[in-house]
Amino acid sequence: MATPETISNLEVKKDVYSVWALPPEDVGERVKKLMEGLRSEFGGPQFEPHITVVGAITLTADDALNKFDQRCVYLLVHPTVEVVETSAHCSSHLGYRNSTPYMPHLSILYGDLTDDEKKRASRESQHS
Repeated sequence: MATPETISNLEVKKDVYSVWALPPEDVGERVKKLMEGLRSEFGGPQFEPHITVVGAITLTADDALNKFDQRCVYLLVHPTVEVVETSAHCSSHLGYRNSTPYMPHLSILYGDLTDDEKKRASRESQHS
């Protein structure tokens, strides 16, 4: 039997999760080339092209599995009914509460960039 003291000393490991929608393969390949060009100039980590459906949420692994059985340059995605409803459904199902309205976007570069670098990267992505 656990005492209140031993219960308070137990640490439950939580991780940060998000839900992504992946673009079709042909679009993904074009976006990857754009991302590689931006990373070669500005640096930053490599990641898969994706549209964020639900932002960062902290859950235990069990919670995430049971329920599902967050500085970047991005391209905005048209907020169609299907896109917005998918985000609302997944957010509700996972218990995610966002303090700002959902803004569908496809991230193309992560990193600590100055405002000038963000503007340059944004201009370059518009010409690709």
